[in-house]
Amino acid sequence: MNKLLLTTALAALISTSAMAQSTVVTTTGTGHAAAVQIEPEYRTKIRTYVTEHKVRPVQQKIVVGQPVPREVELEAVPADWGPSLTKYRYVYSGERVMLVDPSTRTVVQEIE
Repeated sequence: MNKLLLTTALAALISTSAMAQSTVVTTTGTGHAAAVQIEPEYRTKIRTYVTEHKVRPVQQKIVVGQPVPREVELEAVPADWGPSLTKYRYVYSGERVMLVDPSTRTVVQEIE
């Protein structure tokens, strides 16, 4: 019985890993400090969007893993950045796009 349970759990883990490799955006970690992995072509698309739309950078220092100050307005993530990112908001700071978890206002990823 235990061997069957272990085999089933291992098979589920392997199939989950295979699916995660085929996604464009992968979230790793747990809680509000989870890191978001973004494929290079989407990073380029994001940087191009910010440049073309002349997004104004905020003056406050924004750091991954820290909450964004309440006075900083969070921007909605455009749909063409990918469906896995639309749950986030973003802030443009110091020529970097920072993805923010809107429920905690915590920066989860810096896009250089």
